[in-house]
Amino acid sequence: MSRIKACFAALKAENKKALIPFVTAGDPNPAVTVPLMHVMVEAGADLLELGVPFSDPMAEGPTIQKACERALEHGTSLRDVLAMVSEFRHTNSTTPVILMGYMNPVEIMGYQAFATAAAEAGVDGLLTVDMPPEEAGALVEVLKAVEIDPIFLLAPTTTDERVAKICAEASGFVYYVSLKGVTGAANLDVAAVDAKLAQIRRHTELPIGVGFGIRDAETAQRVAAVADAVVVGSAVVNRVAENAESPEKINEAVATLLCEMRVAMDAGPPKVGWFAKLFGTGK
Repeated sequence: MSRIKACFAALKAENKKALIPFVTAGDPNPAVTVPLMHVMVEAGADLLELGVPFSDPMAEGPTIQKACERALEHGTSLRDVLAMVSEFRHTNSTTPVILMGYMNPVEIMGYQAFATAAAEAGVDGLLTVDMPPEEAGALVEVLKAVEIDPIFLLAPTTTDERVAKICAEASGFVYYVSLKGVTGAANLDVAAVDAKLAQIRRHTELPIGVGFGIRDAETAQRVAAVADAVVVGSAVVNRVAENAESPEKINEAVATLLCEMRVAMDAGPPKVGWFAKLFGTGK
């Protein structure tokens, strides 16, 4: 059983939802990433999504675009990211790690070379934003041969017919983009998300993770009530950016955010006044 499948099975047995934080590898410098990965697990993360820095991250808002720029200033490459995963695996053999990025670095390395190196490093899944499932056959074949799950995006505008086709190719879990826009967008409509997830579940038994627009513990709690996993990116990367000049503060800032999310998600669906009482937000 793959690490991703085992993770979701264990969470389901405990009636819990997965917390999946995203960080850009090499941001604000390469020395930060692996220790931060361990801190995120300790703070309650179930799976980790590690961004591969890219010069033209078209699906990202300004927060993650700038994270890519900071990482690329240090020359962080795909091979460097794989080395980080390998180092993480020296002391953590159970937490799934998913690489998220764009096709260009994978194309340059070559599908087979990438799949072999990623499997040896301990990568569990790959999400490539700009690779449509209709064109992913050759990549999916080499990934599945080394037991790496190809993870695909679904959007609010994805037709029912295409949902079926994408779910047929996916494994590990399906990633639902909750908003029409780039990462870091706001105005998350959880009722609309719930309705779309019901449509997706007619086509797959895979867990469904929801990302984009999850800003804080309260949002994470609301999404966890309807999804199998909560993916949080820009909110985490913002904590990194805010402390980029003082990297020693990054771990604490990110851990605080994830701990709040973990507590809120495990508390179940939101109750009137509960969140404000717990965190003293006045919301």
